[in-house]
Amino acid sequence: MVQVRRYNSLQEMVGVGKMSKIIHTFQTQYELVSLLSKSIAMKLETAIRTKGKANLIVSGGSTPLALFRELREISLEWEKVNIGLCDERWISPSHEESNENLVKNHLLQGKASRARFIGMYNEYLDIYSAEKCCTQKIKETLFPFDVVVLGMGNDGHTASLFPNNTELKKAFDLNNKELCIAIEPKTASYKRMSLTLSAILSAQHIYLHFEGKEKTAVYKTANRGKNIYTMPIRAVLNQDIRDLEVYYT
Repeated sequence: MVQVRRYNSLQEMVGVGKMSKIIHTFQTQYELVSLLSKSIAMKLETAIRTKGKANLIVSGGSTPLALFRELREISLEWEKVNIGLCDERWISPSHEESNENLVKNHLLQGKASRARFIGMYNEYLDIYSAEKCCTQKIKETLFPFDVVVLGMGNDGHTASLFPNNTELKKAFDLNNKELCIAIEPKTASYKRMSLTLSAILSAQHIYLHFEGKEKTAVYKTANRGKNIYTMPIRAVLNQDIRDLEVYYT
């Protein structure tokens, strides 16, 4: 089923098997982050009301910064919210390119400073040795995921699942029960730890958030094809396990 709504914008719902894809497009970033932050907060409130806590998984990069600024000022029982990452560069959390650093500086501020952050990085282990430890840590502190907010790169990657990477077969295997996988990108700096596809699709609610004409073109290209190895975001767009909400300008 495909559905479209407008907020000076366009929303459509696309049915992919048992999964519905709800697409929200906006004229301005302000409008997007205002509505997306409220939607995320509502999902977190429901989780807190239902089970006493909520687990939120977010992406790094520059795109979500405005969203973080909006979300962190929403009145919520933040002390009952655990926040984790879709992926992380295997570098010190004090490094300026660390996603942990970014989230702590831009999301865990204001009202959201009461939330608990659980990072992926382990300074005592190399990235390959850390896979199982990372999975176990997430299972104990962040699982099951209530909300996952994905981003998308200009090459069609999401989390740290990069095109044509040798680890993608393992990362895409839905029978792989590991939540984390070590990735060494061919086209990006630093080794990365990433959530696997099965981990992402375990979430109760999944959002894809991107902005700008270039990424809109990438998104449209991804929707026209099926090869998940050349554009890993297709593994999320084409699945029939979970509903997906897409927000973009």
